[in-house]
Amino acid sequence: MNLVYEDNDLIVINKPSGLLCVPGLSSPENAFDHVKQCFPEALIVHRLDMSTSGLVIFALNPETQRSLGKFFERRQITKHYTAVVYGYVSSSYGEISSALICDWENRPKQKIDWLNGKPSLTQFELITRNTETQSSRLLLAPHTGRSHQLRVHMQQIGHPILGDALYGCKKSNALSDRLQLHATRLQFKHPATLKSLDICCEAEF
Repeated sequence: MNLVYEDNDLIVINKPSGLLCVPGLSSPENAFDHVKQCFPEALIVHRLDMSTSGLVIFALNPETQRSLGKFFERRQITKHYTAVVYGYVSSSYGEISSALICDWENRPKQKIDWLNGKPSLTQFELITRNTETQSSRLLLAPHTGRSHQLRVHMQQIGHPILGDALYGCKKSNALSDRLQLHATRLQFKHPATLKSLDICCEAEF
């Protein structure tokens, strides 16, 4: 893990793929325990999927934790992700919307349920196409924060993220041994100073 940003109220780390954000059943190792070794006062603000790498915020006091939690609830934190998906995405940009709900028989998978699901919206922008691997690199901007939203939305348009064991296909999974999804950028106002923060961390894939 790399420390990307630090001040008196919060830190931002670059979480590697394959590491839980918080203690869980699938693995005892997690980012929160690692952070607390250097920052014993650290508090959880939000999470990334175990398979997703990238920027994660931890608060260093309860007041900052509460403020950042409200920012996420009110969608006052802009998030961007980099993803490499299978196939050539024909559009240069666009948006994907659907109603998502937990697929209880196949947990932790999510599924589209237009009747009972919760609304979700993702905007995407094409970065490059790779003719050798027949894949496309995208910039993804989720406007809602549903579980596995980006992964389901990419599957929904027929371009699963490379290395996605839950939502991919044999061809997409054969191209990567990890989920090629990375939380690249966070933009928000500092809860204490009100200074605009723009924190970036490029994907390693």
